[in-house]
Amino acid sequence: MSKTEVILTENVVGLGAESDKVEVAAGYARNYLLPLGKAIQANVGNERYLAALQVRREEREAAELSTMGALKESLSHLLLVIEMKAGEGGKMFGSVTAGMIADELKTQFDVELDRKKINLPQAIRELGDHDVGLKLHADIEGVLKVKVESENPLPEIEPESGTRADKAEGKSAGLVS
Repeated sequence: MSKTEVILTENVVGLGAESDKVEVAAGYARNYLLPLGKAIQANVGNERYLAALQVRREEREAAELSTMGALKESLSHLLLVIEMKAGEGGKMFGSVTAGMIADELKTQFDVELDRKKINLPQAIRELGDHDVGLKLHADIEGVLKVKVESENPLPEIEPESGTRADKAEGKSAGLVS
């Protein structure tokens, strides 16, 4: 199997990022990467193009880093409220997932965040306050405060005053007078 060296012109999952010089199977390069414009042949003539790609990649990564830093700062001050159906005792029907958190961020605060950047090892299955980790960039991690509330009012449990015998005596005493 022959190999060929190519320069990636965009990010290719499992292969590399823009401006990376990688060695791939000749057929993969000839039939997929080159026709779709995802890569160019690595040769002397394309070295100048490689330098331009590297500069563009560095600029994009610097802009992304500053944007994600600002996003981390703004998200740390927000409280995301998610309403879920709950039964007696605060038992939730369903759970809160990373996708739901991303959708609610878009709805409530007009912040678009990919659900893959929300670090939620397990879905939230309890009402109350939760801290959800965010992996915004390779160097930037943040925390989002999420409050899960019941969308239907939970019934208040009233403490009983006295025993049944006391209540029965009160009723009979009321009848006698």
